[in-house]
Amino acid sequence: MLLHNRREMLRTSALGFGGLALADLLAAAEPAPAPRLVGARDPLSPRAPHFPARAKRVIFLFMHGGPSQVDTFDYKPKLIADDGKPLPFAKPRVVSSATGNLLRSPFAFKQHGQSGAWVSELFPHIAKGVDDLCFIKSMHGSNSRHGGALLELHTGSDTFVRPSMGSWVTYGLGTENRDLPGYVTICPTLTHGGVNNYSSAFLPAMYQATPLGNAGTASSLATVPFVKGTTTAAQQRLELDLLADLDRERTTASDAATEGRIQSFEMAFRMQNAVPAVQDLSKETAETHKLYGIDEKATENFGRQCLMARRFAEAGVRFVQCTHSYKWDQHDNLKKDHTNNAREVDKPIAGLLSDLKHRGLLKDTLVIWGGEFGRTPVAQGKDGRDHNPHAFTMFLAGGGVKAGYSHGATDDYGYFAAEDKVHVHDLHATILHLLGLDHLRLTHRHAGRDFRLTDVHGQVVKDLFA
Repeated sequence: MLLHNRREMLRTSALGFGGLALADLLAAAEPAPAPRLVGARDPLSPRAPHFPARAKRVIFLFMHGGPSQVDTFDYKPKLIADDGKPLPFAKPRVVSSATGNLLRSPFAFKQHGQSGAWVSELFPHIAKGVDDLCFIKSMHGSNSRHGGALLELHTGSDTFVRPSMGSWVTYGLGTENRDLPGYVTICPTLTHGGVNNYSSAFLPAMYQATPLGNAGTASSLATVPFVKGTTTAAQQRLELDLLADLDRERTTASDAATEGRIQSFEMAFRMQNAVPAVQDLSKETAETHKLYGIDEKATENFGRQCLMARRFAEAGVRFVQCTHSYKWDQHDNLKKDHTNNAREVDKPIAGLLSDLKHRGLLKDTLVIWGGEFGRTPVAQGKDGRDHNPHAFTMFLAGGGVKAGYSHGATDDYGYFAAEDKVHVHDLHATILHLLGLDHLRLTHRHAGRDFRLTDVHGQVVKDLFA
């Protein structure tokens, strides 16, 4: 056929170049194509929950290392009275390392608010807002090692690579803003499972978190890289449309890998205008910066994480995680290091909760605070505590949970969850329920069986609901 002009020749030839580019993109793909996804053209579109939801979105404040429950929110007067004495019952069969006698908390506790919640002197700012918090003081898990415990908290499995909690949430509900990812993690950990803590595993790739920086990055530098391309938007649109046309023409060979990559290109294209605006904290007032502690050296780093989390949540991101990494693992120097750690996060967390409440966002935003496990009430060395997956404290706020409430209890010394125990699987089932998702129905078929976040476990803790 005679080409009418140079433009027509370039347009026709471009199909060949596009095919070469697409072949190169797929060079590393698995040889056996996966089944084509249902509705794969718009995998992050909002979807209705299984039943009316109490919460629309989640902000997870992860304290990597394992904060000590008996030094933060689980007041144990008997531990004070029996300081230095042997534990009067057997220690767990499996322990991380050798421990000694009972060790009282070096921090003073007081009751706060109308709820009378006990809070140690480590958290003076959070203490002022305890009537908005829902404490779970009977948390327990299955693994005493950081790697396994992190994976269990984030994915539901301490053994296998599984989709993360945020991936399951976005898989079930999509996102409220199609110009932003459904799942963002700010300064995520590089250790103890690393990317597996926020990956989508066998779920479609679009449900993996978009990381902003990492644990070794100051939050002021934690941004989406290369968000502004070097070509014009019009040219990028033509390129993306060409790839989509090529994919449609090869319907017999199209697969999830191709779809996922094209979707990621589409998302990157849309994010170019949306992300810089959300990440620009200079648009916030000086009062807001002060509220989050961004004007202070000790709190500036985590304060920026928390403010970014509010801005992403407000803009429609379904699941946002902030990580204070990896600082809470006090096998020694408990008093000094827990004091420093708490100073870095106390004001930013209180500021986030206050800001969400002031903006009317707290009522449908579920805030989660906690680490992968707790610490032993017995001493390790002179001034430290070992890992303790048998008892730890987490708190929730907003998102339909009871305010000013404390659920469950540990024994007299805080070693084991004793009353109304809540396993990590139960926490996951409860979080999904608050979002309107039945953890038994939120499944994905992979390798011949249906998987879910809670696998074959999990009970919804309805006592936590307002």
